[in-house]
Amino acid sequence: MNIAIASGKGGTGKTSVSVNLALSVPGPVQVLDCDADAPNVHTLLPLKTEEIEPVFTMIPEFDEVKCTQSKKCAAFCPNHAIFVGKKGIQFFPELCYGCGGCILSCPNQAIKEGKRQLGVTKSGLTAEGVQVVYGDLNVGEPLVVPVIKAVKNKASKQNGVTVILDCPPGVSCPMVESVHGSDYCLLVTEPTPFGLHDLQLAVDTIRQLEIPIGVVVNRAGIGDKQVYSYCASEHLPILLEIPHSRKIAELFAEGIPFVTQLPEWQPKFEDLFRTIEERIE
Repeated sequence: MNIAIASGKGGTGKTSVSVNLALSVPGPVQVLDCDADAPNVHTLLPLKTEEIEPVFTMIPEFDEVKCTQSKKCAAFCPNHAIFVGKKGIQFFPELCYGCGGCILSCPNQAIKEGKRQLGVTKSGLTAEGVQVVYGDLNVGEPLVVPVIKAVKNKASKQNGVTVILDCPPGVSCPMVESVHGSDYCLLVTEPTPFGLHDLQLAVDTIRQLEIPIGVVVNRAGIGDKQVYSYCASEHLPILLEIPHSRKIAELFAEGIPFVTQLPEWQPKFEDLFRTIEERIE
């Protein structure tokens, strides 16, 4: 079972929910941190062992001896990563999505496949026996989706393993790629006008993917009741409320999952998991 933890905005508590749920799930569990721009699951679940693998994307390599400057490669490229001028070819690798269309469009076979490293995936086991995989994008690299795909390719295929995906914030391509294919999506929000606005965007996006949705309200007790009214009107179940708590915030700041220090919370996350199981079935 794959459970995606997502939200419309950053800072709502996705990672906290992901980690505390992982520590409460009965049976084997794997956490995939798909927020390759700023991965932080490993700060709450430190790895005892770590395996690092590079993530590459395809880029074109040009043979200017064979090139006749037909400009068909530049005309094909949807991202304008190629410019063919009088003095030769200019290529902008940060704009290239690696589709390979330029190679197919070249009439003189003057382009071949090269590769460029975007980042790495890191994986290992924690002291609690949780398997963690996360992506780490190179500094300044704009192309994050291939790294997310590489993280998801490491998702366990074994029966009985619960896979929890800690997704990047927002509703753009990285979030969509992370959530795609999940059995269930938990949207974490907060009861504020900003929380409501971004929850609405996230709900619209996940519904397009036809994935069932549940809501977790974090920092409950602040703001107003508009999030609750919206969820009621849209028939969105609120499966868990986490209060605005100084103790929980202090534990998170120290890198400590709060279920390990506040034992009354583990049964609540266990109930959350069972409820998701029932809704998927």
